[in-house]
Amino acid sequence: MKLDIIFENDFFIAINKPSGLLSVPDRTQSEVSLKDILLQRYGSIYTVHRLDKGTSGVIVFAKDEDTHKELSKLFEGREVEKFYLGLVHGIMLNESGNIDAAIMESPLKNGIMITHAKGKPSSTDYKVVEQFKNFAWVEFQIHTGRTHQIRVHMKHIGHSIVCDELYGDGQPVLLSAIKRNFKLSKQEEEEKPILARLGLHSWKLSFTLKDEQFNLEAEPPKDIRALWQQLRKWKK
Repeated sequence: MKLDIIFENDFFIAINKPSGLLSVPDRTQSEVSLKDILLQRYGSIYTVHRLDKGTSGVIVFAKDEDTHKELSKLFEGREVEKFYLGLVHGIMLNESGNIDAAIMESPLKNGIMITHAKGKPSSTDYKVVEQFKNFAWVEFQIHTGRTHQIRVHMKHIGHSIVCDELYGDGQPVLLSAIKRNFKLSKQEEEEKPILARLGLHSWKLSFTLKDEQFNLEAEPPKDIRALWQQLRKWKK
């Protein structure tokens, strides 16, 4: 697989991870992960943080143990600025705000996270970039790094991320949901979705490492940009 490398030096590598690729191997080693690919290329690589399989965008891996310790300390100490872009369902009543709701793993379902008073403190800032009829483009900044944090918090306030199978309806985004008087062409038996994967993208990471400031950014992939264009086109 050809990797989309955002930045690389002797200490770490930043990748624009595609949606659908695991960040690190799962428990069953059921499929190839991004870390597996990097291990083949570099021989040794160290996990610093993770992105959900469906989430695209910036992810960082360390190349040596010392850098791994330094980067891990920065992430754990909340010294890394983390920004995401996402498409959510519905009309956001507030243009910006903070979601402060503790998160824990569900006692009923493995791998599912819930908001609960007994959970770990979790904080997400959000800002509406553009509001549409049934959807909104939103910028997120997370101040903690809980599993599925943005997805859980958006479900918590009633605006789940589109195509989210765990915390939303999991349904793909169709042009017929955006375009008025949509008609299927004679050549098509069924409508093809504009977006059929989790509508969440890791956009920017900023941190200071070894006295140097790094500002890493990954442009949203084609499928997300195409959907954004369609939403703007039929906005009126």
